Amino acid sequence: MKFVVFVKATSNTEKGIFPPNSDKLFEAMGKFNEELVKAGVMQDGDGLKPSSAGKRVEFSDEGATLVIDGPFAETKELVAGYWIWNVDSLEEAVRWAKRCPNPMPGEKGVLEIRPCYTMEDLAHLVPKAEFEREARLRGEVAAQQKVK
Repeated sequence: MKFVVFVKATSNTEKGIFPPNSDKLFEAMGKFNEELVKAGVMQDGDGLKPSSAGKRVEFSDEGATLVIDGPFAETKELVAGYWIWNVDSLEEAVRWAKRCPNPMPGEKGVLEIRPCYTMEDLAHLVPKAEFEREARLRGEVAAQQKVK
């Protein structure tokens, strides 16, 4: 099963402030990431710049879109980083998450674990042609990744 693990932002990460002794944090996270990779769990992961470097795009059913420049107000709703993990269950993801060093030394670090939908989860909603398109697109993405 695929899960996205979000590292929740703090007021300091939103200001682009790294904790004192960041070298120790990067070393601890590097070791944790190495464990994840060796176990075949980690598929991807990165830190994110503060929301001030980003934009939000809002949509309406009437076709209007609105682009909003960051920063965004609610820090507790923002993400400072993520992993994509492939594990057998939510319980296994929790076990891995509990091994993570505090991602926000000196502050309360929070990880949020969210399972990803598969097309099969949505079989009662998705037309068969969309299953075929999804399989084709995933194949194209995989081929593009091999080229890079």
